[in-house]
Amino acid sequence: MATDTAERRIAHVRGVTVTAIACLAGVAAAVVSAAVADGAGDTLGLYVLVGGIIVQFPLLRVLEMAGLQLDVDDFGAKDYLYIAFMTFAMWFVCWTVLLTTGASV
Repeated sequence: MATDTAERRIAHVRGVTVTAIACLAGVAAAVVSAAVADGAGDTLGLYVLVGGIIVQFPLLRVLEMAGLQLDVDDFGAKDYLYIAFMTFAMWFVCWTVLLTTGASV
């Protein structure tokens, strides 16, 4: 019973950590995209997004070495797609808001 609870807690912490990092990376990528891209048609904003997605995987490994039980080696295609989608979704929403409000970064 205690082992089951501990495993569920580890899985929960892993999910929250991965989701938080993906969302924060999406927001950061949107802010950087707004700063460096000329507008919605500039592909530089998309390159920033791809860079934000790629940077997360070494960051997750570093966090695993720092003591979090993330089990990055056990990531499958579903995990990688989840990280990419969450980052894209936050980037898209935040950059859209920044572009439509005319906010300068």
